[in-house]
Amino acid sequence: MLSRTADHLFWMARYTERAENAARMLDVRIQYALMPQSAQAEQQGWRTMLEVNELERQFETRYSELSQKNVIDFMVRDPDHPSSIVNCLRAARENARAVRGTLPTEVWETENTTWLTLQQHLHNRLYETNPGQFLEWVKYRSHMSRGVTIGTMFQDEAFNFIRLGTFLERADNTARILDVKFRSLDTDTEQGGAQGEFYYLAALLRSVSAFETYRKVYRDAITPTRVAELLILQPRMPRSLIACVAAVVENLQAVRNEVSRGTERQAQKLHAMLQSVDIDEILERGLHEFLTSFLAAIAEIGHGISRDFLMPPAPSVEESAPLQSQTQTQTQTRTR
Repeated sequence: MLSRTADHLFWMARYTERAENAARMLDVRIQYALMPQSAQAEQQGWRTMLEVNELERQFETRYSELSQKNVIDFMVRDPDHPSSIVNCLRAARENARAVRGTLPTEVWETENTTWLTLQQHLHNRLYETNPGQFLEWVKYRSHMSRGVTIGTMFQDEAFNFIRLGTFLERADNTARILDVKFRSLDTDTEQGGAQGEFYYLAALLRSVSAFETYRKVYRDAITPTRVAELLILQPRMPRSLIACVAAVVENLQAVRNEVSRGTERQAQKLHAMLQSVDIDEILERGLHEFLTSFLAAIAEIGHGISRDFLMPPAPSVEESAPLQSQTQTQTQTRTR
């Protein structure tokens, strides 16, 4: 497969997944903002979300006040924020358009319809009048894109690169959601006690579609330790870290080439670590430290995939800039 084609497919999937995960993170923060809490605790919650996503400095250059309205605007539509939902869905659509001949018609039409409908929602300012409905729409369109891809696409190398992009991005975002929520847990629940902790953890589980799964696996009270265990070490939980890394390993094996063995070993090593560790060891070490190390490992694997498969050769003089791979600029920001 041409590296440029693989590049577009990989980033189409990553951007679609990134838009969904931004919607998930915003949704759970908005839900919790509705609960009784001090103004200081609410503001700190928004600040922590920006910090964990390494966006605080960029936000402060654009907005004078840290408020729910400004953070939603920044995360949803800010044209200067590369990972805003609007920019992610635009990039997903442009990457899909570049490889229309490789994709089933249904996949392209899904990406294109998402973009066109998004323009209507922006015009109607749905993200301001009903942010919950808008964020659910973003998640639904991501589900549809993924489902159409799995249901219609021939499972060759092109499919593998799409899956690589999906699971690499999902691993990164699940780790970030866990980090931001557990770093905010004590602050956000200080006034609500045990009841506040329950609602907070329940909102966290719902943000990754894991509330019913938690009940099925544990059949007991929701506790921080078990929530962390489910989202890190449960291999049958689709958004857990171990499940995402296992899928990365599987798809790397399917597309391996003569220079990718090092990246494959990195992924296998990370997967083996997740298989061998237990939640008590993670918490004893420190959840934030563990997740920071995990994010660094995922970023390294992402760079390895770009180096081994996606980076195109230097363009000739007559090649126009718009035809170049998106990866070169994307590696300058989070895992790009």
